[in-house]
Amino acid sequence: MAEVGGDGGRWCVVTGGRGFAARHLVEMLLRSQESRVRISDLGPSIKLEPYEETGVLGDALRSGRASYVSADLRLKPQVFEAFSGVETVFHMAAPDSSINNYQLHYSVNVEGTKNVISACIDCKVKHLIYTSSPSVVFDGVHGIYNGQESMPYPDKFNDSYSETKAEAEKLVIKANGRSGLLTCCIRPSSIFGPGDRLLVPSLVSAARAGKSKYIIGDGNNMYDFTFVENVAYAHVCAERTLAAGGSDAARAAGQAYFITNMEPIKFWEFVSLILVGLGYERPKIKISASIMMPIAQLVELTYKLFSQYGMSVPQLTPSRIRLLSCERTFSSAKAKDQIGYEPIVSLKDGLKKTIESYSHLRAAKLKRISKISTFLGDGSGKIP
Repeated sequence: MAEVGGDGGRWCVVTGGRGFAARHLVEMLLRSQESRVRISDLGPSIKLEPYEETGVLGDALRSGRASYVSADLRLKPQVFEAFSGVETVFHMAAPDSSINNYQLHYSVNVEGTKNVISACIDCKVKHLIYTSSPSVVFDGVHGIYNGQESMPYPDKFNDSYSETKAEAEKLVIKANGRSGLLTCCIRPSSIFGPGDRLLVPSLVSAARAGKSKYIIGDGNNMYDFTFVENVAYAHVCAERTLAAGGSDAARAAGQAYFITNMEPIKFWEFVSLILVGLGYERPKIKISASIMMPIAQLVELTYKLFSQYGMSVPQLTPSRIRLLSCERTFSSAKAKDQIGYEPIVSLKDGLKKTIESYSHLRAAKLKRISKISTFLGDGSGKIP
């Protein structure tokens, strides 16, 4: 493990550091030159993508400004080793949210977070920034419009992932002030961007299978999406606020913040912009969520019965039907006021960067669609 101290600033840890949003946070922290970064994840060693090898991460690993440690959050000794000598912990590790497995989610999200908090206190970590989720206030039934942080946790959650994330968030908030530890929770809404291995690949997979023509619900449900670099920036804003001390730190400590691009958009319009940008047809056929729900329940039951035989996780589940058809918008006013967060990448630019990063998933014949070109600000009448 790299030595603490020396040139390059204080050390911080990013748990789940090889995950989608975490990779962007690691690079942002390294580019800022304010911190040294210890990347913590399950793999026995770090394997860099070609762009990482020649980029800021590869340089930082070679120079000692970044290091990697293998750690399973469910194993307390490994967590303690990962946190030794660091000032800030960005706790971003979480299991796949698409797998509705309560035992898995509880062991990582809850028990793992207990180990994180315990290690922070024993290792005298100063700041703990936890990556939570807006789903901690979503009951799966009622849509949310301009949700505020004052919303209570529901009595019943949409899935086990949301339930265990809420329990972990409560633990982190309760831990604020223990042995000088300052905590903060970030709730990023529907993250998208380059490096995503779930949203865009699943949309393209559905499109290639001829399943992307359908809209679940009336198609008018509004959503807040957040470009991944904005998510990383929100974590940086929270850490800087806590580290600054004084009244600003006191006000932010122990709080949770919704993070969005501050540009609500119809969910199915967002999906269409990505699909059309990659050369696929936009969804047009509307199907009632009440019709799809029994089908999704049957699919989920089938998965539970046959998953042990290698059946892949289905995309059509009851929790996902509710997510696709409900309104989910959240206010980031509190984050703007208390931690100075504002998006650094617009929705339009974020979509353009995302589409460009998935050029390898484009349809064989990219269609000339003027609407997406207009939205992305390209005057040529076709996707670049």
